[in-house]
Amino acid sequence: MIIETLSALAEPNRLQIVELLRVGPSPVAEICARIPLGQPQVSKHLRVLRNAGLVHVRPRGQQRFYALNAAPLRELDEWLERFRNIWGARFDQLDALLLEMQKGNVK
Repeated sequence: MIIETLSALAEPNRLQIVELLRVGPSPVAEICARIPLGQPQVSKHLRVLRNAGLVHVRPRGQQRFYALNAAPLRELDEWLERFRNIWGARFDQLDALLLEMQKGNVK
């Protein structure tokens, strides 16, 4: 599931759609108004996001409202957490090295 999530989010327009949906569900027309793509392209991106489990759709009358599904994003966050500790330690080492360089102890 993580690979599907990363693959879906790797495309900039799909990532932008996910960012738009953070504030709440939106109809396709509203998404189209905020992204410089036509309705067919937005619909294709929404289909990819839906197939990856990142969004779900609810029909309301003639409109279809898309909303984020948090489960794949939580799974991705849990996976990334394993790397945050490594990154944190590396940044701490870099901070220490930069301080030493500022003091003139390292060249």
